[in-house]
Amino acid sequence: MPPAVHLGLTLELAVAKVGKYATNESGDTVEVVERPHGGLSVVIVDGQRSGKSAKAISNIVARKAMALLADGVRDGAVARAAHDYLRTQRGGKVSATLNLVSVDLDSRTLVFLRNNHCPTLLYNPHWIGVTTPDGWQYLNEPSEAIGIHARTRPIATELPLQPDLLAFIFTDGIWTAGERSGQRISLPLLVQEALGSGVTKPKDLADLLLARAIELDQGRPVDDMSIVVLGIRQSQPEDEARRMTVSLPF
Repeated sequence: MPPAVHLGLTLELAVAKVGKYATNESGDTVEVVERPHGGLSVVIVDGQRSGKSAKAISNIVARKAMALLADGVRDGAVARAAHDYLRTQRGGKVSATLNLVSVDLDSRTLVFLRNNHCPTLLYNPHWIGVTTPDGWQYLNEPSEAIGIHARTRPIATELPLQPDLLAFIFTDGIWTAGERSGQRISLPLLVQEALGSGVTKPKDLADLLLARAIELDQGRPVDDMSIVVLGIRQSQPEDEARRMTVSLPF
C-alpha cells in the first residue's frame, strides 16, 4: 500500500456485532480492506435468513467485494459486481443487504454506497444551523437489497473528508431493535445523549448502541445485529502510526 497523504485527520473505526438469539452463527459479515491508492473500505453484508445459511450468503458477497476493492476497482462497480455475482451463484433466489463505506485518500472523500433499506446516519456538530438544523443527515433514499432483480443499483453519496464527522452504518437487527415490544430504538437520540455525557469515541458509541439494542430486544436479539461507527478527528502530523484492535469472544 502506498504511503498515506497526511491531511491532519485520523480515521477511527469500530464494529460491534452479535448474532440472533439461539443461533450458532451470525448471518452478518463485516470486513475491512485497505485500498491500493490509499485509505480503507468497510464492507457490511446481511445475508437473507439467519444462521449458517445467511452466513454463507453474506460471505459470498463480502469476499467478492473485498477482492475487487483490493484490486482497485471503483466502489460503484464493486457493488454492482457483488450483486451480479450473488444473483448468478444463487439464481436470483436469495438476497443480501450491502453497505460499502470508503475513506478514499486518492480523492480525499468519504464514500457511502447502500443496497440496504436501513438508512446510514451522519452527524457533525459543525453542520448545526448551517447544513442541517440539528447536525444530522440521513442517507435514506429508497434502496433495494442485492441478488434478486437484474438492474439493482447502489445508492451513492460522496462527502469531503472533514473533522468531527461521525457515521453510523448498521444492519436491520439494530434499526428495528425493540420493535416487537413497542419500544423501538432511536439511534440519533441515544447518540445525542451519549455525546452530551462525553462519550465520543467510535468504540464506546458502538458498544453503547449495541448494548441498548440488545436490551430493547429483552436480551434476546430478534435478528443479527451489526453496527459500524466511523469517526474522523483532527490529529497531530507526527502521529502516523496505524492501529487496529479486535475482540472476538469464543
